[in-house]
Amino acid sequence: QVQLVESGGGLVQAGGSLRLSCAGSGIIFSIFTMSWHRQAPGKQRELVATITSGGGTNYIDSVKGRFSISRDNAKNTVYLQMNSLKPEDTAVYYCAARFLSQSYWGQGTQVTVSS
Repeated sequence: QVQLVESGGGLVQAGGSLRLSCAGSGIIFSIFTMSWHRQAPGKQRELVATITSGGGTNYIDSVKGRFSISRDNAKNTVYLQMNSLKPEDTAVYYCAARFLSQSYWGQGTQVTVSS
């Protein structure tokens, strides 16, 4: 059974930091491309950051220089370090794993940034 479990969300003031974690099980974690997505109320889910099996990363423009995605394959975990948070970063954050036709999602963790 494949599971992706996010943690680390919460309430933070603007300018603060949070570190999200996503622990995977039931998959060969190291071969999967891992990504973080978010969905704000009334908006579509958007891709925030991606890290490939080889460690290559990509970010949407609005988080470049503030967010950093990383992975620890020994722990089957992907992280999203979020600094200089803004109220517009408020959303439910989801991690996802993708390899060829396989795709899995976590249940999400709420991030709320107060102004």
